Amino acid sequence: MTQDDNIQRLSREIIQQAEADAEKILSDAQSKAAEIKKLAQESVENEKKKILDQAKNEADRLRSQSVATAQLKARTLILESREKLLVNVFDSAIEKIPTIQHWNDYESIAESLALEAVQQLGARKVVLHADNVTHRILSESILKKISKKFDGTIELGDPLEKGTGIIAETEDGHLNYDNTLETRLRRLEGDLRSPVYHLLMGETL
Repeated sequence: MTQDDNIQRLSREIIQQAEADAEKILSDAQSKAAEIKKLAQESVENEKKKILDQAKNEADRLRSQSVATAQLKARTLILESREKLLVNVFDSAIEKIPTIQHWNDYESIAESLALEAVQQLGARKVVLHADNVTHRILSESILKKISKKFDGTIELGDPLEKGTGIIAETEDGHLNYDNTLETRLRRLEGDLRSPVYHLLMGETL
């Protein structure tokens, strides 16, 4: 084999090797590119899932918040309506208190109010102030009767300018006990609110 033949053979081998190397490089590059593309797609899918999960969580949070806000607003409206209803009921009851003086047993009620007032005041000398109707009912005999029950002395003072019932005060005016029917109702209002509301709703106690 001549030198030219050797050179040609060597050239062909070099070219073949180069082509083989090029094919391998191209194949490796394609594999790497496919791998990179796959990883990129997985990354995109993961990011997409992450974004969707975050969006869902945020939507759930906003939905729960909206429901809680709506429930709170509804409860507030219910409480406001209940309060308004109860206020109207008690205000109406207070407006009707003077009609009690037309009851047949109001004289007995007036005597009980006076006795309770002087007993709660706890003084030996008591001045009673009453509305005009009650003032006329508290005769001298009734005052003496009450005085014996608490072992003290009682006198009638100036009539009340407002209120129905009795206000007892010490002789020096430093202490007093308000036993008007309006004040008695206000004192009981806290205990009465719940049963009154249930009755208004048609419930039985």
